[in-house]
Amino acid sequence: MSKLPVIGITMGDAAGVGPEVVMKALARAEVYARCRPLVIGDRKQLARAGKLLSLKLDIHPIEKPASAKFKSGTVDCIDLGLVPADIPYGKVSAAAGEAAYRYIELSIKLALDGAIDAICTAPINKEALNAAGHHFPGHTEILAVLTGTAEVSLTLFSPKLRIIHVTAHMGLLDAIERIDTALVERTIGRGRDLLIRAGWPDPNIGVCGINPHAGEGGLFGRGEEESKIVPAVEAARARGWRVEGPLPADALLYRAARGDFDLVVAMYHDQGHGPVKAMGLEHGVNVTAGLPIVRTSVDHGTAFDIAGTGKADEQSMLEALKYAAALAPHPHALAPHPHALAPHPHALAPR
Repeated sequence: MSKLPVIGITMGDAAGVGPEVVMKALARAEVYARCRPLVIGDRKQLARAGKLLSLKLDIHPIEKPASAKFKSGTVDCIDLGLVPADIPYGKVSAAAGEAAYRYIELSIKLALDGAIDAICTAPINKEALNAAGHHFPGHTEILAVLTGTAEVSLTLFSPKLRIIHVTAHMGLLDAIERIDTALVERTIGRGRDLLIRAGWPDPNIGVCGINPHAGEGGLFGRGEEESKIVPAVEAARARGWRVEGPLPADALLYRAARGDFDLVVAMYHDQGHGPVKAMGLEHGVNVTAGLPIVRTSVDHGTAFDIAGTGKADEQSMLEALKYAAALAPHPHALAPHPHALAPHPHALAPR
């Protein structure tokens, strides 16, 4: 019996590039050397994408993971059959939004039941999700609610940067109001736990300030660094953790990219997302820290502008599958322990 982890891949929004990047990724034999993938989605949409891409892959419909073949050249799919066969690419669709939500819902149930070892998600469209009556700002919030988790953190992994966010999908003024000492401290802890699991035994963590120059000693902002961030950093250091900050975000991110820090704690969405995407969107991976299950995701959207053209790049999906396999609790042949993947400090860097 194979010891490779079973990874449930949610197909995402059928009108976007999700089916294409899933099929392109699963056409790569090396994926099956790392994990046992299965898709939770719609077999007709996968077949449609396969035809578009001229891929010679068989679609194997299944009802449960135990029925999967896990064989290169065959795409196992738990087919929910919720999407019209002729759904147009690149158009917001409530049907596609509803289906995307149901894929996530089922994947979470399977993961919590132990039927799969991790979840890897293709992109969803927030407008379509809301049109279907599911009012969430993104995947992260859906996962938190459906797993009954009070608080999670959006984390981005890339070859040179790993960034965890104190706040994510909210306006900047709301984010500044939301940030407090306890939240910053909890976020540092979640990020540290995640990196230890991923192969960094004692990660060095840099914490961003909120204001330019981290407030410049009170010249910028309203004292947010001193009141909200400094106490959290001091508390983390009192635990014996290697934590530094608050630091000016621009300088900190430069230093982290050259290897001075293993993890950056960003205070708000664009402070963390901007640098990762600027350094190479195709290699970015989204990991949700704090969940009772492992979840990774591509770090791009549904790309309605190129959906159905075959131009979508599958590299981020490949990276997300790699991280899902590395972080999965199920013991697998390539890595009986996460540290075995590669030496510190780049344990999960692309090969």
